[in-house]
Amino acid sequence: MTDRGAHPDKGPGHRREPGGDASATQPRLADVARFAGVSTATVSRVLNHPTAVTPQLRQRVHAAVDALGYVPHGHARALASRRSNTIGAVVPTIDNAIFARNIQSLQARLFESGRTLLLASSDYNYERERREVQSLVERGIDGLFLVGETREPAVYQLLESKRIPYVTTWIYREDSLHPCVGFDNLQAAYQIGSYLLDIGHRSIAMVAGIMQGNDRAAERVEGISAAMADRGVRFAPGHLVEHAYEIAEARRAASRLLASPNRPTAIACGNDVLAFGVLFECRARGVNVPRDISITGFDDLDLAANMDPPLTTIRVPAAEMGRRAAEYLLARLDKTPIPEKTELQAALVVRETTAPPPELVPELT
Repeated sequence: MTDRGAHPDKGPGHRREPGGDASATQPRLADVARFAGVSTATVSRVLNHPTAVTPQLRQRVHAAVDALGYVPHGHARALASRRSNTIGAVVPTIDNAIFARNIQSLQARLFESGRTLLLASSDYNYERERREVQSLVERGIDGLFLVGETREPAVYQLLESKRIPYVTTWIYREDSLHPCVGFDNLQAAYQIGSYLLDIGHRSIAMVAGIMQGNDRAAERVEGISAAMADRGVRFAPGHLVEHAYEIAEARRAASRLLASPNRPTAIACGNDVLAFGVLFECRARGVNVPRDISITGFDDLDLAANMDPPLTTIRVPAAEMGRRAAEYLLARLDKTPIPEKTELQAALVVRETTAPPPELVPELT
């Protein structure tokens, strides 16, 4: 164990006696510089602009910081640099593993650059999102990560008035007025619809997420609908339903669809969580998947490949999206040129929850 008192010439690094004067013993920037054998300007650069120095120099200075117990004065640093080195993020929910993967990647990239992430959840509510953004702005964030594009105009007005860089994610529109890193939800859902139609399904239902306050859910419905319309097929009455992204909600939806006189041969779900619920309800009712009915998801959560049977779904680039969004914000803060829009690709992953509808199987065997 390292003895913090092992450097008698580094007085500010020794342990303060109870009741002593904290300001007299608190290590200063100059103490860190002396310990590391560099200038105070170099220490400041490492702490405020870590990407501007070599990894070796960063390690050397941070070793001195750790040895002395130096704590940078955040407020003073913010005043000096006019930056807080914090990035805000508002996500619809933290109760979904796909956002956890996304935010983990975002935070990892920000950490590499010496930034701290402040996270808030809107619960798919525009007004709550506006209030969370307002709170983050009041805390002095340098940039903001948002999910989706549609929201209260006041959010964009606030960010633009404060000149705070932001990026929208999980959605991509070529004609968007906002910087974005995402994928085309409509096109991804179109892939699912086309695939189900290609293997013979004409009676397709959809258990969608609630579209109010969620432009991604709306575009997924639009994509499935467009694929069906291109083949002259429509949703039958009662075959398009909206539910919260919860397994219990999905089971209720599946229960009604499975009991209906015009039971669909395929159910496309707005995300994997809904698909899991539909699968569980099918199993509880003795409905064989995919022999009796096909099911698709959207996201490709880790559990999707390990379901019984493994789930056919859309794989979304959640981790890459988080990293690329962080890189966009960092580039804006460093005044480095970077494209305003980055389109990522979502891919159909065919597994074992889909097959031709029962009436076609004899013809294909």
